Amino acid sequence: MTEDNYSLTNEFILIGLTNDPDLKTLLFVVFFAMYLVTMVGNLGLVALIYMEHRLHTPMYIFLGNLALMDSCCSCAISPKMLENFFSEDRRISLYECMAQFYFLCLAETADCFLLAAMAYDRYVAICRPLQYHTMMSKKLCVQMTTAAYIAGNLHSIVQVGLLLRLTFCGSHQINHFFCDVLPLYRLSCVDPYINELMVLILAGFVQTFTITVVLISYFCILFTIFTMKSKEGRGKALSTCASHFLSVSIFYGSLLYMYVWPNSFNKGDKDIPVAIFYTLVIPLLNPFIYSLRNKEVINTIKRIMKI
Repeated sequence: MTEDNYSLTNEFILIGLTNDPDLKTLLFVVFFAMYLVTMVGNLGLVALIYMEHRLHTPMYIFLGNLALMDSCCSCAISPKMLENFFSEDRRISLYECMAQFYFLCLAETADCFLLAAMAYDRYVAICRPLQYHTMMSKKLCVQMTTAAYIAGNLHSIVQVGLLLRLTFCGSHQINHFFCDVLPLYRLSCVDPYINELMVLILAGFVQTFTITVVLISYFCILFTIFTMKSKEGRGKALSTCASHFLSVSIFYGSLLYMYVWPNSFNKGDKDIPVAIFYTLVIPLLNPFIYSLRNKEVINTIKRIMKI
């Protein structure tokens, strides 16, 4: 079939989550509430860390940037999704679609590197406490944070550039609630093999590298903790790391299932629940996972509320 026989597509229709009018109202309320809580929680945490001088340490700098990226992820997805619940015309242009995926890819990639940086920070704090201020200097903290943003931007630029090489034709309905690479590949009338290969290579590298850093860091941390003689010291160290390890496990598990796991490109509708989890639920939970288990953050909030 020649290209002239195709109806080329410069815009798409986001099918969304449901066409049931009653269920749409319920889902709108639920996801709107999630969006508000996500933005208040994450931006509030960023503001708290920025304003409180005591929290200007590597761990909280990484945490503040993680919260900022979670806000970016939610902003990239939620507004359009909420609009489409009651919109008759659920169209999104090709370039709006690319922009949406760009910011999502930026946020998710930066999150991977920030979580790895946080794991390394905890390793130094627990396994090398006397060398902490030397090994985790302010300069290194800034370099690691900058590297996370650079990696996120580079990964996003490459993936969007590869998407723009595709020609979309025939059906222009995206069976999803946002513009993700996997449903876009299914609409391509050009073989997306190169794109799929690059997703596996780049996403696989990002996740393999950062997961390796996390696992090695936590192996050393657990070894150090279980060799501690003080039960109180072991409990304090485990409590410090538990929230970070919980967040890492949930985040990486969902991303690996979506983009790196075998047959991930052929899941179809099955990728929607997982996508909801890593784009909407995890950014909602992260501020609470870190804040509710962190005495310094809780004490700072209490002190501010008393003023």
